[in-house]
Amino acid sequence: MVQPASRAQVRLGGATVTFLPDGHARVVPTAVFPASAPTGWATHSEFLDADGRLPISIGSFLVRTGDRVILVDLGLGEVDFEVPDLASFKGGTLLRSLAAEGLAPEDVDTVVYTHLHHDHVGWTTDVAPGPTLPEGSAPSGLTFPNARHLVAEAEWKHWTGTAEIIGPDPVAVQGPLAGRVEFVEDGQDIAPGIRVRATPGHTPGHQSLVVTRPGDDRRLVILGDVMHCQVQVAESDWGFVFDDAPAEAAATRESLLSELEDERTLLAGGHFAGHVFGRVLPPVARRAWSSAAQGRVA
Repeated sequence: MVQPASRAQVRLGGATVTFLPDGHARVVPTAVFPASAPTGWATHSEFLDADGRLPISIGSFLVRTGDRVILVDLGLGEVDFEVPDLASFKGGTLLRSLAAEGLAPEDVDTVVYTHLHHDHVGWTTDVAPGPTLPEGSAPSGLTFPNARHLVAEAEWKHWTGTAEIIGPDPVAVQGPLAGRVEFVEDGQDIAPGIRVRATPGHTPGHQSLVVTRPGDDRRLVILGDVMHCQVQVAESDWGFVFDDAPAEAAATRESLLSELEDERTLLAGGHFAGHVFGRVLPPVARRAWSSAAQGRVA
């Protein structure tokens, strides 16, 4: 039975990219992928748990290159709640995962948000956004006090002044970031060998990251929410229920998948259960996913 992903790491040249678990969701598959109803999961049942739910990994990618310490997305934070008929969410282990790498929050020099949904911003402060956020909660400051906090301008503007439950809470996230957030754009290098790739659709300013290193002809693409599970490699027309612009999200996903049918390209899917790292195999009858278990990709 597939489980949420545990810690895993790949190395490109002198850089490492490590998945740091924070928690997980267990979702009703036909609720979050409406196009899969009623029978689409019959041929993908290996991705479901014993209760028929789809496990979703949630965490952060730690990129270490040279003296840089970069986190991509910040998980759920300390939450534990259920959304009836949709999903359960539980988080809270990111800082322990970071400590297991020998790092403290003060060591992180850059935080990059692929987008600002609640399950990607949970450790922005010490108050996690979500429906269980106590009234009157006030964060004491940013969790990563020495880090630049980077996001696409379109993403920031989309959420500014909103209080949607799936987005960045105004008190826990938007307010504390307002004086610190910096905007990045498509094609910009945020560190040597780490480039922003605009991948809009899931949200207006959604972005992915492409990691490369001299002396290594491979690249790694940190997807964000271009895909939420490996099934979308084969079923690229399955949109996610919270896609802001479903047609654009589908076009982005299909374009990226077509480009990445290359044995030199690794994908990092932060929501993928089991293994977050892998490759897209070119279609014979249709595309397939090939997992890269920890220690199998050097």
